[in-house]
Amino acid sequence: MVRFALGFVLLAALPAQATDFTAINEKSEFLDLIRGRELRIGMFNLTLNLAENGTITGSALGWGITGTWAWKDGFFCREMDWSGKAIEYNCQLVEARGTEKLRFTVDRGAGDSASFNLQ
Repeated sequence: MVRFALGFVLLAALPAQATDFTAINEKSEFLDLIRGRELRIGMFNLTLNLAENGTITGSALGWGITGTWAWKDGFFCREMDWSGKAIEYNCQLVEARGTEKLRFTVDRGAGDSASFNLQ
């Protein structure tokens, strides 16, 4: 049950809200925000590290997360594995609230979103 719940968060999380977030369109702007920082959702003990070389590492609820990412046509595109559960390739709209929060919205901004604290 816990794995299902976290898998849902990694895939879809919460409906998008239009409060104080600004779209990130350039890879360089995205890298400036994430460089040397972790993305976190405390409720799920979820931590992600997005490296400039396109790798993803992290953990959620004690299980490891690995994957790859690339910036394509203004979107963050990624595929991941969470302890043997494949999280399908998806391109996502990235938005920032200052330098402390990032929101990723699946399906190029048309789907659900998840907000991460930058630490």
